Amino acid sequence: MLFWGIVWGFFYLFFSSGSQNHSFLLFFSIIMASITIIATYVFISKLIPDFLLTQKYWLFTLYTIYTLIFTLFGVTLTIILGFAFFFNLEYQQMPVLIKNPSVISICVLLIMTLVSGFKILMSNYRTSDEKQILKNKFLETQLELKEQELKFLKMQIHPHFLFNTLNTLYGFALKKADEAPDMILRLSNLLDYILYQVEKPLVMLNDEVEHIEDYITLEKMRFQENLKIEFLKEDDISNIEIAPMLLLPFVENAFKHGIPIKGILSIHIQLEVNDSFIHFSVKNSAKASNRSPKGIGLENINKRLSMLYKSNYSLNTTFDEEVFSATLTIPLKNEQTS
Repeated sequence: MLFWGIVWGFFYLFFSSGSQNHSFLLFFSIIMASITIIATYVFISKLIPDFLLTQKYWLFTLYTIYTLIFTLFGVTLTIILGFAFFFNLEYQQMPVLIKNPSVISICVLLIMTLVSGFKILMSNYRTSDEKQILKNKFLETQLELKEQELKFLKMQIHPHFLFNTLNTLYGFALKKADEAPDMILRLSNLLDYILYQVEKPLVMLNDEVEHIEDYITLEKMRFQENLKIEFLKEDDISNIEIAPMLLLPFVENAFKHGIPIKGILSIHIQLEVNDSFIHFSVKNSAKASNRSPKGIGLENINKRLSMLYKSNYSLNTTFDEEVFSATLTIPLKNEQTS
């Protein structure tokens, strides 16, 4: 209301030059303000949102022409009515600026353009803001889904190992073997890591390696003389962080799906670290007829790696004669993608 009041005052004052006929000026300014308001709201309420913003340019041009014709007709009709009823057909008594319809039309069009331009800017701003809000909501939802999926994947990693270890521990308890207390302690440490430490976004690589060694020790107690395992690792892996439970599932997968050859399950594990990447490989004895083409373990690991590193990692699995191999390459913390 304030803006259109200013527009009315503009028409009244600007076109009053050379005339003291206040009745005509009041009539003229009201009609011009009304024409401007009608034409402007046609633009900002109909033509711009329905045709211009939806890229219907031909219809927008056509209706724009219709609107301009209406505006020019209204301006001309106002001048004629003023000439006939307020100045008694005496052309010389009319205000100087009102004698020229083009000046009046330019003023009307200028106001229409100003308001329409502001409308387009506001529309673009609101659209951009709405898109950003939707994008943020989508990202938040996606993040929540990934976090839930990540928790689900983590919980799938260890149940069978726990059952196997408890069965072995039960056997040791029945025999009152000396290994039982050490086995309980290592299992307790490992369960603490699996159940609680995985909630952290990152853990020290040293911790992951220590729990891999605890896991291997537990499996050695279970397999006894039927296991041949070698774990080669870098001497200095301090100050390196990785996502928790990222390497252990590969070792677990080797025990779960490995097939003894001549009564011996063979597993070879190697961990290497260079300036930019961590290389981790696990090889285990296997047979083609028993090898699972799509074990749930590796499938879940692949999903988790995709969530953590997107495409910035490498996981290759091969089966050569009687050896199944899984090789993982991931970037160090400062090379990771968010």
